[in-house]
Amino acid sequence: MSVGQSAIQQQVHALYSHHHGWLYGWLRRKLGCSHQAADLAHDTFLRLLTRRDALALDELREPRAYLTTVAKGLVSNHYRRQKLELAWAEALASMPEPLAPAPEVRAMLLETLIEIDRLLGTLPGPVREAFLLSQLDGLPQAEIAARLGVSVPSVKRYVARALALCCFADEG
Repeated sequence: MSVGQSAIQQQVHALYSHHHGWLYGWLRRKLGCSHQAADLAHDTFLRLLTRRDALALDELREPRAYLTTVAKGLVSNHYRRQKLELAWAEALASMPEPLAPAPEVRAMLLETLIEIDRLLGTLPGPVREAFLLSQLDGLPQAEIAARLGVSVPSVKRYVARALALCCFADEG
């Protein structure tokens, strides 16, 4: 372990000692669930420990504001994941029993859906929208172009960009 990593660990430990209880309480009120609040409070500090850039945590003027910002992102991800899991469960429930995938396959497919959702979330809105309209709704490119107010070649570029991101994510 490098000196820099040790310093970050000490800074996160100090932040944890001073602010974990407060952050847990804030998350518990926001989520209405003590277990989820505990998990997300833990994840907030874990995120700080795994940062690659040298953040001067000991120099933060507003540590609670900083922790709240990190936690809000995690809460948003939590709700997005819940929404995906619910949609996936509904899709599975509508399948005839013989066609439903095995539990292991279900779990792998859900993780893939979550990763695709995360990747698509990094794209600009029109690119993501064009991809979803094309792949999920099966709309023709001309209709997507009309809906988005862009040209058909733009729709082609948008869809290609999103597909490339999803297809080549593991190579990066």
